[in-house]
Amino acid sequence: MNTTSQTKEQRRARRRARVRARIVGTAARPRLAVFRSLRGLFVQLIDDTTNKTLVSVNSKKDVISVDVGDRIGKEAIAFALGKAIAEKAKQAQISTVVFDRGGYAYHGRVKAVADGARDGGLTF
Repeated sequence: MNTTSQTKEQRRARRRARVRARIVGTAARPRLAVFRSLRGLFVQLIDDTTNKTLVSVNSKKDVISVDVGDRIGKEAIAFALGKAIAEKAKQAQISTVVFDRGGYAYHGRVKAVADGARDGGLTF
């Protein structure tokens, strides 16, 4: 299929399917899934064996005030969300995760979430 006839969402769905074919989350090592929209960012820890969300945060209500370095704007919020998900994961005794970028490029807000989670103590 020609990529010019596909919408942006369809191209992302194909990339997401490729990523998900290789990544699976378990109770011991859940999947850190990122969903990025224009207005918000949603991050979850998911156990794929039971299809349950263990921990979740979003940019609408769970942003904490942390030192974000030289990041500004949405990237700063994404870094803070990464730290927040790491904090909630610690409370749930989760220390190791697999990162699911959700078909997005590992760049910008998605990378900032990963950096924040690592900084908060999660191991990828």
